[in-house]
Formats: sequence, C-alpha cells, structure tokens
Amino acid sequence: MSVAVVTDSTAYLPAGFAQRHALRVVPLHVSVQGADSVPEHEFDSGRLTAAWDRKERVTTSGASVGEFATAYREALEGGADGVVSVHLSRRLSGTWDAARLAAREVDPERIRVVDSRSAAMGLGFAALGAADSARAGAGLSAVESRAALIAQRTRTLFSVQTLEHLRRGGRIGAAAAVLGTALAIKPLLHVHEGRVELLEKVRTTARAHARLLDLVARGAESGSLSVAIHHLDAPEWAERLAEQLRRQASVALDCVVSEVGPVVGAHIGPGALGAVVLPGGWRLAG
Repeated sequence: MSVAVVTDSTAYLPAGFAQRHALRVVPLHVSVQGADSVPEHEFDSGRLTAAWDRKERVTTSGASVGEFATAYREALEGGADGVVSVHLSRRLSGTWDAARLAAREVDPERIRVVDSRSAAMGLGFAALGAADSARAGAGLSAVESRAALIAQRTRTLFSVQTLEHLRRGGRIGAAAAVLGTALAIKPLLHVHEGRVELLEKVRTTARAHARLLDLVARGAESGSLSVAIHHLDAPEWAERLAEQLRRQASVALDCVVSEVGPVVGAHIGPGALGAVVLPGGWRLAG
C-alpha cells in the first residue's frame, strides 16, 4: 500500500529534507501582541528577536483541526492508501490532539497519529524514518511502528541563556526558573517523557556547551549516531559544536545543523543551543 507521512513545522528539518523525503508539513503559528497569527514559516528568527527587542509579547499556537483535516484529505485523494502523522509532544502542545480529532473526522481507519514525545529533530527523525519506511513500501502499521520506535530512541538535550522564556510559556516550573536566575546558572535541559526537565546545573555558557559536546560525543563511542544541532540566533555556536563533534567522532557521526523556528524559539530564548541524538541513525545527507 501507499502511505503518506505528515508532520508539523516544529520538526525543524534541514532545508530540502521535507521535499526529498516526500513529507507533508503542517505549520504551527505565531502571534505578536495579540495580532492575527501567522504560519511559522512566515516568521523567522530575525522577526522574533526584533519583537523581543521591542518588548512585545510573542505567543504561539498549534495547527488547527481544519488544517490537519485538509492535509489528510489531500494525501488520501492524491492516491495514498493511509496516512501516518507524527507530531510535537502532546505534553508541550495541543497539536497532537488536533491531529487526532482531524483523523477521526476524515478517516480513523486509515490515519494513524504518533506522539513523538519530543520536539525539533526529536520529532524530525521519527518523521524521516516513517517516510523512509513508506517509500520502501511498508504498510500502515509498520510505518507507524517505525515512527514510534525512532521517537523512543532519540535524546534531546539543550542549553538556554535563561529559563524565563520556558517559565512564561508554562513549559518548566516557576521554582526551577527562579532557582536558575538566583544562581545565575546556564541550565542544561532535556526532553524526558515528553516534558522539558532540568538535567544539570552549569555555571557558564562555555561549560554548558562543553557538557553538550561531552554527552553527545560519548554516545558515538558505542556506535554510529545521527545528530541534529539546533540553535536560535546562535549560528556560530552551532557550527562550532558540530565541527567539534565531527572531529571527535569522525565516521561514527552524521551531523546536520538547523535553526529552530519561532514556535519553539519563543519558549527557549535567544542563544539556545541543543543536540538531538539518534543512535544507529542513517546517513542524513542521503
């Protein structure tokens, strides 16, 4: 059977990956000062930073049931026998719930919705794996299982300059945010069971980046890795981390760099740097 794979814009796939892997991407949305929301791809990191500089309030919202329903109908009417839809953690967004409602509305027997329990390329790796299985001719249940398995295997780590953005968005507890501010730490966080949690307390940005490098490079010692380096308005830091990883892990590592968009960016703040790790991954350049 022919299976179409749908994901959302918070996968932050590197340029060209969605087209290359025949992925349909449904956008989430951004709004400034309560104005009408716009799709994430129409609002880049420069506009996000400018809004913060003007002390404007930036809010985000998930894709609607109608947007997902349209994507599913287009896929099925375009010849797909089924759809696997892979999305941002339901503990971070209502996007998964909207996708589930749309699936019930359109065709619950032929549409499967997967909670990646992650974000960025923690989601993106799962969607890419599902698309590769679909392209190889796998059936609906097999494509769904591939997405779920890859999502379970990924590890998402990141450092932020402040916890304030996460606190404002309700993605981390107020107590943790106050602690980080009081101690002037540059926290190292991870996504665990779909939630953002504090992993380690680090005193400086340099030490946070060094710890990220250590945690990722250590994984390459036991086998091959696919790694996505993410950043928000910090391309130099991201490229430096990627280069350091490539030198340390050499052939054991396949690494790409991708900036997060404003939906996730609004919650992590400028200068955020992270890594999504998939053990035993495939060649990202292929």
